[in-house]
Amino acid sequence: MKFTDRVNRISVSPTMAVLMEAEKLKAKGVDVVDFGPGEPDFPTPEHIKQAAIRALAENRTKYTATAGIAPLREAVCRWHSAQFGTKYQPAQCVVTSGGKHAIYETVGALIDTGDEVVIPAPYWVSFPDIVKLAGGTPVFVPTKASDGFHLSAAQIEAVLTPRTRMVIVNSPCNPTGAVVPNDEFAKIAALCNARDIWLMSDECYSHFIYGGVKPFSIGSRPEAGPKTIVIGSLSKTFAMTGWRVGYALAPEPLIGAVVKQQSQSTSNVTSIAQYAAVAALDGSMESAATMLAEYARRRARIYAGLNALPGVSCTEPKGAFYAFPSVAARGGDLADTTAMAKALLDREHVAVVPGEAFGAPGFLRFSYATSIERIDEGLRRLGHFFSAAAAAS
Repeated sequence: MKFTDRVNRISVSPTMAVLMEAEKLKAKGVDVVDFGPGEPDFPTPEHIKQAAIRALAENRTKYTATAGIAPLREAVCRWHSAQFGTKYQPAQCVVTSGGKHAIYETVGALIDTGDEVVIPAPYWVSFPDIVKLAGGTPVFVPTKASDGFHLSAAQIEAVLTPRTRMVIVNSPCNPTGAVVPNDEFAKIAALCNARDIWLMSDECYSHFIYGGVKPFSIGSRPEAGPKTIVIGSLSKTFAMTGWRVGYALAPEPLIGAVVKQQSQSTSNVTSIAQYAAVAALDGSMESAATMLAEYARRRARIYAGLNALPGVSCTEPKGAFYAFPSVAARGGDLADTTAMAKALLDREHVAVVPGEAFGAPGFLRFSYATSIERIDEGLRRLGHFFSAAAAAS
């Protein structure tokens, strides 16, 4: 079969590929320690589920406005203001089928063939392919584990060209867990504003930052100019990954362009999920605090455990729920971390995502959105794997 160039220039999400391989083993009854999924292992809070049940009982099962029901767009703006001090209005909000769809639609509305999009690396797997689908060219800004994967405005400025149309920043970061300091983020916003470049801020992990640091949105800073886009999602904050509810906050003309695209693709987000989302945003944030406290325990365990393994070095994650250790010192026949990830799954039944997926050869991504017991079991198996590798070298 012959497929279009735009499909041929992208690949299947590597995280989904790992998930599928792990699921095949689980279906055979194999006990897999799964560090692959990027989703909370907590249930959706009860009051959110009850809101969906009420929506069903009230027959709220019809098409909705493409941009989302008015109560939800109002709730997004109200919640965002309460959490971050922003001043967005419903006309500046569109509800999408998850945060990924908000990114996809926004990039699709702004990026043409030949446009450059600056993406810090390591990066979330979908950023480059979404840019490529739109005909754009990803331009990567490498960050280093040795300085905590720190991203600066100076690093971004060094790669800007007359063709630069957008800068994408993901903080807290998937896969590294790095968090851009508020003042540095403000410098990035000021730079984009001065150069008339769109700044997209993916803030899906905003409420998972450690050490008592408060959640932050660049939309709250005066440096955020008229070309600032905030991407948000209920998936992580409210443990609602399967509900597929995200949003974009941006200038009204851009929201109109996104709504136009969405009207010709998905139409609207599932009506029932939208009413559940209103309950989530208007309800208590207690569940997010509970998850953060538990993730902090897990982070401490996996961070210490990974650094105790021979040939493994892990930078302490400051946010999200991922550890991203370097395994480059392992070398030998498994220097390629794609091969190493396959060997871990085959030999020890441990599922991880290889660093190549994130533009970072020599690293592996571990999601610690799993229980302490499973983390301990995974570390035990990893110890066996890396000790055997060290003995063989």
